[in-house]
Amino acid sequence: MTTVSDFIIQRVKEWGVTRVFGFPGDGIGEFDGALGRAEREGEGLEYIRPTHEEICSLMATAHAKFTGEVGVCIATSSPGAFHMLNGLYDASMDNQPVVAIVGQQGLASLGTFVMQESNLERVFADVACYVQTIVSPDQAQAVIDTAFRTAKLRLAPAVIILPHDIQGMDWHEPAPENWVARSSAASPSTAIVPPESELQKAADIINAGKKVTFLVGAGATGATDEVIEAANLAGAGIITALRGKHVVPSEIPFHTQQLGLLGSLPSLHQAEKCDTIVFLGTNYPYGQFLPKTGQARGIQIDLKPEQLGVRYPNELNLWGDVRATLEALIPLLEPKTDLSWQEGIADEMRGWEREMETQAMLSYPDGGNPRRVIHELNKRLPDGAIVTCDAGTTADWYGAHIRLRRGMLGDMSGRLATMLAAMPYAVAAKFAYSDRPVVCTIGDGGFQMLGMNELITIKKYLSRWKTKTFVIVVMHNDDLTQVSWEMRTEDGNPLWNTAQDVESVDYAGWASLLGFRGVTLTRDEDAGAVFDEAFAFDGVTLIDAHVSKNVPPLPPHITAEFALNTAKALLKGDPSELAVIVDSAEALAAEGVERVKGALHLGGRGRRAARRDGDAGREDD
Repeated sequence: MTTVSDFIIQRVKEWGVTRVFGFPGDGIGEFDGALGRAEREGEGLEYIRPTHEEICSLMATAHAKFTGEVGVCIATSSPGAFHMLNGLYDASMDNQPVVAIVGQQGLASLGTFVMQESNLERVFADVACYVQTIVSPDQAQAVIDTAFRTAKLRLAPAVIILPHDIQGMDWHEPAPENWVARSSAASPSTAIVPPESELQKAADIINAGKKVTFLVGAGATGATDEVIEAANLAGAGIITALRGKHVVPSEIPFHTQQLGLLGSLPSLHQAEKCDTIVFLGTNYPYGQFLPKTGQARGIQIDLKPEQLGVRYPNELNLWGDVRATLEALIPLLEPKTDLSWQEGIADEMRGWEREMETQAMLSYPDGGNPRRVIHELNKRLPDGAIVTCDAGTTADWYGAHIRLRRGMLGDMSGRLATMLAAMPYAVAAKFAYSDRPVVCTIGDGGFQMLGMNELITIKKYLSRWKTKTFVIVVMHNDDLTQVSWEMRTEDGNPLWNTAQDVESVDYAGWASLLGFRGVTLTRDEDAGAVFDEAFAFDGVTLIDAHVSKNVPPLPPHITAEFALNTAKALLKGDPSELAVIVDSAEALAAEGVERVKGALHLGGRGRRAARRDGDAGREDD
């Protein structure tokens, strides 16, 4: 006898899935039983069970990002399903194909307010491109196939809701009957190429440009050689979105890394001076850093049609796969003979790299330099390394100091920017590439959310990995630092310790308790040796890096608003006022931005003057 659950497991395998991330429960119990039978018979899926359903969905999203395959997560009814929402939103906002299979109470219970019965279709309607409850065995085939096909084509999560009684019903091949769909598990092609006439228009625009810039995102994954070849022909500079770092190797001299608050000054100058900008697989969200309207002719190539032309008034929007489209476009590009634009970009980038090293080598009186930690990590990244970073200031240091060479991978929660994702991302990466070293960089706030739990998952599955080198870098400063700086620089508010303080924990001791190497790093000069030992060790190393919370995550260009809001925050009584002034002045002096340095010091003098005068009202000005 074949049950609906048996059929679904086999069909999921036909879609090329070999690994799923799940957490059990009674609402999905019959399906879990079928997974167990298939495992015992040697015909199952590799079932990875971390410590929380949110981790399951984040792992499925990361699996999709790192492998290009559909990620699959499984959970029980209401509570398990609700827990998965955050990871599914991560997939949705970063355009990743994920299929979630969630349990439900029996069909007769729907709408009757029984235990753990809820309207899951309504719950998932916003996050998923396709949501369907399987209400009969004859429907199962079409729902499974449609979910996978839609996820792959729409680059978004799809959700299959599986009532408990349906899970155990007999399944037979659908017959040719009215209302019964007999569907296909053939995977759809996404190698879409625009018409030749549109390609010629794109070539004409690029060929006419004298200062061409490519802005490359994660949607260009797999098109590394084509991006570089097209840029060489066009004499273009290359900027990568944060999630697109791995697409263009850091050794390309005219690749200026990221743009915006987490970017480089050469990237900002490209955006300010280019006359042509080509968006390749990116929906870069920060329009304030893009060229002014009318400054540059814009072209966008993307598989997400609804995101074409939404960020910049492009002259041409091409719906297509980046690699396939570039392959067709390259023969139409005329090689540039004047490479002064590209060479100037490369020269400025070399200067910026020297500036980043200078920033990394600064010493701070109130703790280690977080830039130094990531700088020393970058210098020692082995070939083929995979690096994940969390939301918060770890993303600043990742953007500023991590340089992914050809063959390396890196990723994060992008548009959602959820905290704690770096840990499940890293673990999912290790499952996908167990022979490669993996590095997770995460703040102590994110690590305390659910990240610490995932050391338990690592302990559980460590023996499965070919090489066990796994490095976790916890940036330990007892503060939700990114939010602290955002309060200052965006709103002019002082740090609020009640909300921002993170309870100090011995993270190295927690790792040691689980049998891993735990290393406490308190001195900048020891960082290099700590990473040398970590990468030489065939096992898990957690580096508890004690760093200053007051090192400013400086944007490449300090605006008057940034300086003014920071000064306002200090005037209002920021509890870290002195340390902020000292540490910010150190960083700004190294960058040579005397105007902002003066503004920060003015903030400190103004507040002290207010105290002397006894004029509390002046502090609110």
